[in-house]
Amino acid sequence: MTVPVRRTSFVKRSRYGFDLRSTALFFVFLAVVVCALGWAARVAAGAVERRPAWVFVLVALGVAGCLGLRRRWRLAGVARRAAAALDEAAREAAEVLDAPSDPVRPVSAPTSATVSPTAPTTPITVAAVTAVTAVTAVTAVDYDALSPEGFEEAIAGLCERDGCTEVEVVGGAGDLGADVIAVTPEGRRAVIQCKQYGESNRVGSQDLQRFGGTCFSVHEADVAVLVTTSDFTAPALEYAEQCGIVCVNREGLEAWTDGTGPRPWEAALEDGAAGWETAGSGC
Repeated sequence: MTVPVRRTSFVKRSRYGFDLRSTALFFVFLAVVVCALGWAARVAAGAVERRPAWVFVLVALGVAGCLGLRRRWRLAGVARRAAAALDEAAREAAEVLDAPSDPVRPVSAPTSATVSPTAPTTPITVAAVTAVTAVTAVTAVDYDALSPEGFEEAIAGLCERDGCTEVEVVGGAGDLGADVIAVTPEGRRAVIQCKQYGESNRVGSQDLQRFGGTCFSVHEADVAVLVTTSDFTAPALEYAEQCGIVCVNREGLEAWTDGTGPRPWEAALEDGAAGWETAGSGC
């Protein structure tokens, strides 16, 4: 009787098993590396002993090597971050392209039916807004509370409100009696002197004489006006009537301000002063 012979199967060795050959080669390589490092250290020590200056060279080489490695690590980190950012941007772009887009609704232009028939068609300019503001400020002003310069500005504002052009405030030292100069809507040159006096201090004939000596001959006025927050003496009114100077007292100024009275260059005042028809005749 024949007994069958079993075949011996080769047992596969584990990759993590002990291998005498690999272990011996590893220790040989380690010994070579240790010997090389020892020889390099000995050579470096001998060189330093013979030439101490080489210490700085070796240190510089070591620092340069460390910096180079660090720079490479930084560059590698930057490259990794840039690659990650590009990858994220690519994913977001793909999601945007894959998402369904909303339909765009056309914007229709406003038709004539949507425009109010009472809406103004002329644009409001900055100059118009400034003019309206100036008129409002003038009509609401308290003349007694103003400074002399402010009073002159207020009179100039009244002239602008009532259609005068080329309005200038020229009052000051050496003005020769002219505080405000303007051109009336009729094209006449108006020269105005402003007297901000108290109620008890009336404008006398000397004030009128000084103004009358320059308003026509020096300033070439077609209409000469003296405006005051007080009143005029009788000799002053007589002189003004002879020279053709329009006198505006406080009552006339308030009527001019609120629009209930005549403008100085349009008609004579009730106190008997001459109007603009006789202005320019001189004294």
